[in-house]
Amino acid sequence: MSQPDVYVPSCLRPIDEDGLNKLSENGKANPNTIKTLKSKTVLDGQFKNVNYVRDLEPVVVDEPPGLLGEDTAPNPSEMALLSLGSCLSVGVQANATARGITLTKLEISLEADINITAVWGTGDLDPDKHLGVQVVRAYYDIESPDTSREDLDDLIKHATKWSPVANTYMNKVDVEPSLV
Repeated sequence: MSQPDVYVPSCLRPIDEDGLNKLSENGKANPNTIKTLKSKTVLDGQFKNVNYVRDLEPVVVDEPPGLLGEDTAPNPSEMALLSLGSCLSVGVQANATARGITLTKLEISLEADINITAVWGTGDLDPDKHLGVQVVRAYYDIESPDTSREDLDDLIKHATKWSPVANTYMNKVDVEPSLV
């Protein structure tokens, strides 16, 4: 299967530095603030789902044929990986701005090794099995003409440490199912 062309921006649009400073100060002033994120998922049939967030266009999630899907969109685990890549990118851009680093290119390629042999609870149900993603490898292709490799390495490590989505991968999160 061929990969689609990769989008390459002609230049990186900077973020609003004053807005970033205001967000940072608000976070420092209100360190215990919790925001509730909401989404709604509607099964379209087979394994194809239509997902709604805020007032945005719906996002389709599907499975590949090998997992009995129609192959119309990324699968749930791929969407989680896409979310991680986007969150890491946002964090690198925000921290680069805060540090006065100008980025001319930022691309992150992610690979995740995942155990799916439980097949959503219908396959190998060994109670000692570690399900889900086992490891994520993040490969950064960053260009910043006036920044050392050491400073860029520190930047990506810092952004990873403080990424909400990376922390969702790294930390235990309770999932509380209930019927409505």
